[in-house]
Amino acid sequence: MSVKISVVKIELPQNSNIIIGLTHFIKSVEDISEAVVTSCPTVKFGLAFNEASGKRLIRYDGNDEELVKAAIKAAQDIGAGHSFVLFIRNAWPINILNALKHTQEVTSILAATANPVQVIIAETDQGRAILGVVDGYTPLGVEGEEDKKERVEFLRKIGYKRA
Repeated sequence: MSVKISVVKIELPQNSNIIIGLTHFIKSVEDISEAVVTSCPTVKFGLAFNEASGKRLIRYDGNDEELVKAAIKAAQDIGAGHSFVLFIRNAWPINILNALKHTQEVTSILAATANPVQVIIAETDQGRAILGVVDGYTPLGVEGEEDKKERVEFLRKIGYKRA
């Protein structure tokens, strides 16, 4: 038996964030969708789930056609059973991550980002698995005092910290 390792580059639609995770049941599509919209009613999203048994279809949902198509394409490219791809707009991952983590079918969250994403895939004669996710780039250094000040100001500017 052998294992082939490959890297899948995910194309993020403009002004979107991506959440990649693992789940385990056909009911995941409905429950993840409900978690998303009840956490942030103004969110636009596209969700795709790779079914790992039975018909082994890519199940999907969403309220934004571009994001739904992008999620389906990413799920096809990843091809790992029981994985899901969720693209969102008009919300940040922080707005919905706790709801996703408390969704009974979700077993783990691998990435939640607006950065460029690569998914590391292992493929055997049985199928594919996600080994990990490359989220963004390698650090270039350690923040200094000016960098700390900019970080704090940015968080206040976008409303996540009070003055």
